[in-house]
Amino acid sequence: QMPLVESGGGSVQVGGSLRLSCAASESIYNTYCMAWFRQAPGKGREGVASVRFTGATTYSDSAKGRFTISKDNGKNTLYLQMNNMKPEDTAPYYCEARRGREFVSSCMTHAIYNDWGQGTQVTVPS
Repeated sequence: QMPLVESGGGSVQVGGSLRLSCAASESIYNTYCMAWFRQAPGKGREGVASVRFTGATTYSDSAKGRFTISKDNGKNTLYLQMNNMKPEDTAPYYCEARRGREFVSSCMTHAIYNDWGQGTQVTVPS
């Protein structure tokens, strides 16, 4: 397993910004995909943004134009910059990683991931 630790969550006003970080205890260079998911109460785990080892990124419709995913292989850290935040962004956010180089068609599906963290809570009061 690859331990992942998320941080940076909190409460932010509508229209505000937060930057989430996900620190891995080992190299993320060999991960095929890394992603941020969230899970609002009573709902399934939703893919927010993902990045392949090639650098290609994918965003959910709700995240496009507002969120930016990035990673720093040297620091073994994944980031999610969230701008113009809305009440519907409220949820715990989870960092997930898929190890290896086996091809997958989508990095936005929770089922493909090997490892994930404990989550960090994001709250945007209405």
